[in-house]
Amino acid sequence: MKFHKKNIFLLFPACPRTEAEKSERRQDSPKKQPRGCAMDAAEFRKRGREMVDYIADYLESISQRRVTPNVEPGYLRNLIPNAAPKKGEDWDDIMKDVERYIMPGVTHWQHPRFHAYFPAGNAYPSILADMLSDAIGCVGFSWAASPACTELETIMLDWLGKMIGLPEDFLCLSDKSKGGGVIQGSASDCILVNLLAARHSAIKALKQEKPFVEEGTLLSSLMAYCSKEAHSSVEKAAMIGFVKLRILDTDEKFQLRGDTLEKAMEEDKSMGLTPFFVAATLGTTSCSSFDPISEIGPVCERFGVWLHVDAAYAGSALICPEFQHLLRGIEYAMSFNMNPNKWMLVNFDCSTMWVKDRFKLTQALVVDPLYLQHSFSDKSIDYRHWGIPLSRRFRSLKLWFVIRKYGVEGLQKYIREHVRLAKKFESLVRKDERFIVANQVHFGLVCFRLKGSNNLNQKLLSSINASGKLHMVPASLSGNYVIRFCVCAQHATDADIIHAWDVITMFTEELLEVVKKEEIVVRSLV
Repeated sequence: MKFHKKNIFLLFPACPRTEAEKSERRQDSPKKQPRGCAMDAAEFRKRGREMVDYIADYLESISQRRVTPNVEPGYLRNLIPNAAPKKGEDWDDIMKDVERYIMPGVTHWQHPRFHAYFPAGNAYPSILADMLSDAIGCVGFSWAASPACTELETIMLDWLGKMIGLPEDFLCLSDKSKGGGVIQGSASDCILVNLLAARHSAIKALKQEKPFVEEGTLLSSLMAYCSKEAHSSVEKAAMIGFVKLRILDTDEKFQLRGDTLEKAMEEDKSMGLTPFFVAATLGTTSCSSFDPISEIGPVCERFGVWLHVDAAYAGSALICPEFQHLLRGIEYAMSFNMNPNKWMLVNFDCSTMWVKDRFKLTQALVVDPLYLQHSFSDKSIDYRHWGIPLSRRFRSLKLWFVIRKYGVEGLQKYIREHVRLAKKFESLVRKDERFIVANQVHFGLVCFRLKGSNNLNQKLLSSINASGKLHMVPASLSGNYVIRFCVCAQHATDADIIHAWDVITMFTEELLEVVKKEEIVVRSLV
């Protein structure tokens, strides 16, 4: 397997730049350890400093790398031994192999030319918080397992809930509230656990109405709903939960309307089915469209259905007051989630979820063996009852560090800058008559396409991505193949937007020239 030399940057270890730094390094350097010896505190101090330098150098020079790897499936198998070493290896050799073998196979999500999917937060305060979390190494499944781990999470979810404008019903520490927040691993986890809670609540209610009907029969009558633009994790949650899912059409703005949902529920009830769960989306993955919660909510209330609102990407923008109107109707929801690890500078994994009634959530998930019980169970929250896994990391440190370091104003500034840059890209697309903008540009995502066939647009995206100059991904909107351009890089600039548009138009001109020549050949043959 061959790699281009320009893709290899031997940045480790970071070189001392002055004689004073060199002297400091010599003083800090531990005695040479035997090959394969476990790392002690002295070596950890040295290697830790080197790793911080490596990370900083990597992120500062990331634009010099190719945004996507130029490798094929199986490339690493030919480079890594097929069995583990019997004796430990030298740390310098390990780090050299990171650059030789791992970095050439990495898609650089923090690259200024990466415009695929959604942002992946990794601000320095968050990285440092994760380091501290890993060092503490607690497994915070209960309050007793690590009180600070539990209590900081509760406080941070209240902080963030207030920042984005959630009603007090969703906050844990407000007066007489039954609600509260929790950090999950992903939005998929959030949707699954709320569907399971809704399922438990629905079967419990049906059992009271029909005490002699088996639970399996009651389960088979349950129906969940989402739009065709909802994330695929809703479909997966329904599969795991053994419930039916009805995927509904959207309007011309790719929104699920209240009357569409109401009609579907009435049809299903007339057939003996029981509507029990609706997943609405604020900021869909395909095009960042927004389901009108103010329409959907009253329908869910009338049918006694659990409404979950998924705002994985767009939720971070709600820290800006000018966008909080998109939450209108949230008072009808039973649960809500967003991902600070997307667009709020926090590292993965950190998906925040709130419920209006934490007891309805935990009733569906409680398993309480003796060895996990403790004397403060009646006075504290045990987050092991709020999700699928028992084990939990100290993830709230990331939120605490990032929010305190940037402040609400700093985070708002970051969000608004990304929105501004997306609007700039949208204006460039609209000025070129060869293209159309396919979505409403609310935040950092612009969906666009060449006027022409789906095949033409697919060729354009394939050629751009193959070049390694940019990375974007497609979506299908009303049967049309569109290209998604998302502002992702933390420090994205106007120059990055202009560069991206220059690359897109360059490949467009090349593609249209090829198409023109092919048409001439076809006409000559006819």
